[in-house]
Amino acid sequence: MLKIENLHAEIDGKEILKGLSLTVNAGEIHAIMGPNGAGKSTLGYVLGGRPGYEVTAGSITFNGQDLLELEPHQRAAAGVFLGFQYPVEIPGVSNVQFLREALNAQRATREEKPLSGAEFLKLAREEARKLDMDAEMLKRPVNVGFSGGEKKRNEMVQMGIVNPRFAILDETDSGLDIDALRIVGDGINRIMRAPDKAVLLITHYQRLLDYVQPDVVHVLADGRIVRSGGADLAHELEREGYAQVTA
Repeated sequence: MLKIENLHAEIDGKEILKGLSLTVNAGEIHAIMGPNGAGKSTLGYVLGGRPGYEVTAGSITFNGQDLLELEPHQRAAAGVFLGFQYPVEIPGVSNVQFLREALNAQRATREEKPLSGAEFLKLAREEARKLDMDAEMLKRPVNVGFSGGEKKRNEMVQMGIVNPRFAILDETDSGLDIDALRIVGDGINRIMRAPDKAVLLITHYQRLLDYVQPDVVHVLADGRIVRSGGADLAHELEREGYAQVTA
């Protein structure tokens, strides 16, 4: 599904990714772990097409398409979803308005009929219910006044509504208490664990992986993947720390 080869990327002239290669097959969940400054968020931003992140070498192929040739909205329409470490607030734009416009824009790109207001509200309320989020929060401006945990839960509702094929989730566990962590983990499994989907889960800690069992764990350090293994690698990182494992 996703193939990254010898990826080099920089921001403001500083090289962050330094020859990263990675393959994620359909039906797989891959976890990316690593110390601060390793390039984990940069990888997510490059995949999502965030402006300011310049790819200087290498390639990214998604379902046979050159991902780097696509604009961010085209990547979203192709099935790519980027969950942010710090979800942004959008004052004056309600969740319902934002999500309906986003979903119908993607459906139009795929030549699918847009959802009516009633159809969309039914879908949005059902996704909110599954994530234990008060449906009234759908009427509020996007993420404005939300706690850290509410923002992450709201982002999972967004993911459930747009139903992507490939999700890049950047520290989705950040700011979550134990109950919210379980709910979000269950949401990831429900929405994304399927033979035609895949997930790249970026995290500092092993705790989310107790709920979302990865097929492969990668260690990213100094802009490259330096080690890969099974779920036990995450436990080793918790015990030994990054310095020991990457030495």
